Amino acid sequence: MFNRTLRRRTVLAGAMFAALAGVSSIALAQELSGELVILQWQTGTDGQMWKDIEAKFTELNPGVTIREFQPAGGQGDARGGMRTALLGGEVVDIIINTWPAFRAELVNSGILRPVDDQWASFGLDDKLSQAWRDLGSIDGTTYGVTYTYGDRSAIWYKTAQLEKAGITPPQTWEEFLASFEKLKAAGYPAPVVIPAKYWAHTEWFETLLLRTAGVEFAADLASHQVPWTDPKVKVALMKYGEMLQAGCCADAATMLATEEPYPTLYTSEESNYLLFGMWTNSALKNDLGLTEGVDYSIFQFPSLGMGFDDTASVDAKELNVTTNGANPAAADAFLDFIVGPEASTILATYGYASPSTAMDASLLGPVQQIATGAVATSKVQFVLGDLLPGDLVDEYRVQLQKFLQDPSEANVDTVLAAIEAKAATAY
Repeated sequence: MFNRTLRRRTVLAGAMFAALAGVSSIALAQELSGELVILQWQTGTDGQMWKDIEAKFTELNPGVTIREFQPAGGQGDARGGMRTALLGGEVVDIIINTWPAFRAELVNSGILRPVDDQWASFGLDDKLSQAWRDLGSIDGTTYGVTYTYGDRSAIWYKTAQLEKAGITPPQTWEEFLASFEKLKAAGYPAPVVIPAKYWAHTEWFETLLLRTAGVEFAADLASHQVPWTDPKVKVALMKYGEMLQAGCCADAATMLATEEPYPTLYTSEESNYLLFGMWTNSALKNDLGLTEGVDYSIFQFPSLGMGFDDTASVDAKELNVTTNGANPAAADAFLDFIVGPEASTILATYGYASPSTAMDASLLGPVQQIATGAVATSKVQFVLGDLLPGDLVDEYRVQLQKFLQDPSEANVDTVLAAIEAKAATAY
């Protein structure tokens, strides 16, 4: 089984961003040629960032040209389009992946090459800690090279809105719930925005699960070592219900009709809090032109006092190389490049952190500094939805939408029983 839990101390070591120590890809420049095909599913600012990364690689390796293959589905959970393309026979050299469960699917289908030899020859142990290697491994074999990660337990807010309401970022769950009325009085009708992207409503549940039951229990749930009907899962969902009953949000129909959360907070100013990925940093800096740490910031999920407030949900993106790609030499060289100083600098410019020691930490902005500090000092667990296999993740997301429409205790039991019924057939 792939490693589902990042160990806190080793993540800390990997995320401290020591001084530049990378081995430049320039050494390989004279040896590489031909077309390199990258399955690249990100769009907008993130898509532009990838074009900059690819341009730097070809600048260092002028014999190589890069072609992006974009599957159907675009930004967000692109597994459906990627699965269709890859299992349907599309040939690429590199896959950008952010779902450990999907990596396992590709390995089981014979699509991915192990990268243990490349890891040794490029000296990646000097750039990435063992915890990051474990995260990209299945049963002790390494398949993924992590190039960025994010704090998924950080709540985003616009500084002027909280100042207008006369509140500071809440530190406890009680303070968080109490802030809703003050924010409404200040003119914001729905303090928490939960967008309709079909995974975003699960973010609140996943951190609540960590804060009420801990990382070990969350890992056991992800691997179905415990059932979804376990009382600890119900406690987390009932906490989510407390937030809804405290008036956090618009009604379910309006909530789930909100496709794009950033305007709701930052231009139309209807809401104040957003639990989302660290790509938000890039979007706010580059798309909305806001100043990081001045116009907006983050605070870590409020404490619940249930014994697990030192936990955080995290995500990560990795590169995989394929068994049938036409240019394995260039693909392997790209693995070294993506955790080197040149690529890490581009990531930082767009507001992303790299786990590589080749990254200059001084390049990170104040919000990203808060996030990396929180990850480094927390017990962390990978995003639950990204660990769930096949149809189970779809059922999980559907059932949590049903919960939002009726957060009563009776419906919580119904929702969890439905997820458990699907889980019983999914492993």
